[in-house]
Amino acid sequence: MSFFELLLIAVSLAMDAFSVSICGSLALAPSSRFAGAVKFGAWFGAFQFLMPVIGYWTAYWAVEYIEAYDHWIAFFLLLYIGINMIREAGEDAEVIESYGVKRMFLLAVATSIDALAVGVSFAVLDVNIWTSSLLIGVITFIISFLGGTIGFKLGERFRNHATRAGGLVLCLIGIKVLLEHTGYL
Repeated sequence: MSFFELLLIAVSLAMDAFSVSICGSLALAPSSRFAGAVKFGAWFGAFQFLMPVIGYWTAYWAVEYIEAYDHWIAFFLLLYIGINMIREAGEDAEVIESYGVKRMFLLAVATSIDALAVGVSFAVLDVNIWTSSLLIGVITFIISFLGGTIGFKLGERFRNHATRAGGLVLCLIGIKVLLEHTGYL
């Protein structure tokens, strides 16, 4: 697999994390801008690095199980988080200082499920997992950081409506993942 092909895969895998970073940063306080963008980049980049490695090493014994349920896991996690964002936007218009570990973990897992499947395919194709995963993680960090920065700018203008829209986007991403993996898209 060429470097250009790996780069395209890395950018493609980072798109969900980019969208979630934009949506997630909408409600953050101005004082949390840089730290929040770094947090999104670090969490999503780390998980996008880790999941292909896990997929690669489990490919030999769990490929059918992973492929059979990964889309359902991503769907439910994104739906859960998106519905909570919509509900919280309606209840509380206040900004938050930071997302907790639980929410960041759920977001990171939900946005990196596809990377797990990519790791399985890397095992089949005999791709160097360490170089590939490192590239995926770094690209995801950069793109998620940029998404977090964009979300902060949108949040200043459209905080309540944008948080609801962000929750809706997360739900739609979850539905898209489910429909793609079940053959409807």
